Amino acid sequence: MRKLKRSTSTIVVAAALAGTAAIATATPAAAAGYRCTTSTKSVDDPQYDGPWADNWDFKVSLCAKRSGSTVYTYAKISWDGPAYGQVDDSTIFDGAYFKLQVKKSQSGTDPVKKSANYHGIESRLENSDSNANYNNSYTTPVLSHSIGSGRGLADGDLYLDWNHDGKGYGKHLFSASPAV
Repeated sequence: MRKLKRSTSTIVVAAALAGTAAIATATPAAAAGYRCTTSTKSVDDPQYDGPWADNWDFKVSLCAKRSGSTVYTYAKISWDGPAYGQVDDSTIFDGAYFKLQVKKSQSGTDPVKKSANYHGIESRLENSDSNANYNNSYTTPVLSHSIGSGRGLADGDLYLDWNHDGKGYGKHLFSASPAV
């Protein structure tokens, strides 16, 4: 009986350690001290008016952390594409990018201190179901800026320009991170 308990304990400890490793690799932001806000938005595909659901459901986590006077930010965008078939079409968008901003938190409007547009999301959106490596998600590189005293935060918007709709980029807003 004693040997069974040790074996069982060993299995439980090994499983717990494996689970901890999986959590640590799955959520590096939390382990690294980032504070995040997650928000969602459903975006209609204006090119399709058939019988199938055509909305793209986006989930965006905007994250920020502070080290000294520098604020570090990034965004993780994930989505569930339309139900009208496999999304593997390089002509869905004329363009798509995510604008990430480092802002100084203050009363009134938070001023943008640094901003970058990340266009790498377009190819991921257009090949959502064909490449298992993409997992229907995109994480921006880290954007940082020294803001001195005061608090900073991450903010960001998704810009989509649907193929041949003649409307240009549509801006889709998401909730900013907590101030750090």
